[in-house]
Amino acid sequence: MKNKYLLLTIIGTILPNIFVLKESLTSGNILLYTNPIATFQGMFANNISSAFIIDLLFIVMLFLFWSFYEAKKHKMKGLGWIWVYTFALGIAGGLPLFLYVREKYTSVANKD
Repeated sequence: MKNKYLLLTIIGTILPNIFVLKESLTSGNILLYTNPIATFQGMFANNISSAFIIDLLFIVMLFLFWSFYEAKKHKMKGLGWIWVYTFALGIAGGLPLFLYVREKYTSVANKD
């Protein structure tokens, strides 16, 4: 399963960031961070995009809580880097990355 999580990390990072790259090149809003006002205006441009971004933000917040307790439970190290990855490149890559790293700790625990 670990290799599948790694593959999903790669796919989940590349697919959404194709559009981030396109927007960065078109608008100059590099990684959607250099002009946060334009980024927020785009995220809440209409009811459809607002629904998707609220859903996404809720999932990210849920991931932060869940990953914190999972990391504590399995005595995982490096959670902060996974969170940085998630905030920089997205939950679609951050979640499978967490699961990939967690596999290392759960497989060690299962061998005991």
